[in-house]
Amino acid sequence: MTERTTITFTPIGVIRSPHLAPAGTPIQPTYAEQCEGQVVVDPALEAALADLDGFERIWLVYWFDRAGPYKPRVVPYRDTHEHGLFATRSPCRLNPIGLSVVRLLGREGNVLRVGGIDILDGTPLLDIKPYVPEFDAHPASKAGWLDERREDRREADGRFHGDPDRTA
Repeated sequence: MTERTTITFTPIGVIRSPHLAPAGTPIQPTYAEQCEGQVVVDPALEAALADLDGFERIWLVYWFDRAGPYKPRVVPYRDTHEHGLFATRSPCRLNPIGLSVVRLLGREGNVLRVGGIDILDGTPLLDIKPYVPEFDAHPASKAGWLDERREDRREADGRFHGDPDRTA
């Protein structure tokens, strides 16, 4: 293995959502279309939100603060067989970083109102990036084992979280 470097992140805010526990939380934003939440950015960073209003969608980069320990192979929600971690979106990663594209419904100061939120309430926010269809959409791309998935699960059951009963 290569030499490891320690990297420190400073959360820029917190994500607020109706999802208080892993079990029952939508597993992707596309299955959370009716779920609304808030992205509360540190007030000192409000100026950095300028010009975001014109984007329909934004990427939220966050820390899976309640994920279980790293596992090199997992049985993902949308299958019944094990796959290598990096071929899944399991939160049980060496660096438990999450990524979700959500609809930007509005902004009031340092608070963004978002739709399609699939993130647990109280999750630390690491970054926000605009969704740009020209760069970010590749609908004809192959999706590996997902093209032949064996499950059509749309909500989490808590299998990837250290304490399934823990809430934010």
